[in-house]
Amino acid sequence: MTTSGKRMTQSELLNHIAERTELKRSEIKQFFEDLVDLAASEVKANGEFQLPGFGKLVRAERRAREGRNPATGEVIQIAAKTTLKFRVGKAMKDSVLPKRGTRWGGKGVQEPSEDTEDTRWGGYSDSQ
Repeated sequence: MTTSGKRMTQSELLNHIAERTELKRSEIKQFFEDLVDLAASEVKANGEFQLPGFGKLVRAERRAREGRNPATGEVIQIAAKTTLKFRVGKAMKDSVLPKRGTRWGGKGVQEPSEDTEDTRWGGYSDSQ
């Protein structure tokens, strides 16, 4: 696994899984290709594909709407279209993102003490 701050390449991903599972890289690559094919066919047939513990690929319909040309400011019509959305699963979200309310020390929502400067509102306090 890479810890250099760069994203993992496909080759690094295949190597990582091959080391952990003792499968051949070609078998792992075929597995991912089959997974992508299965996801595509399920979304076409049922409108969604869920990978437990990871997330859900969902087909979504966008309605027609008005927009503006940023260069001219002219009002334009944007056509309705079908798109894909990925919704991250709760287990994945909880393992990657910090819990809500841990801004000040990890003990839930806790205001800073009176002797620390509160800079949330530009550093101004009621006593000024």
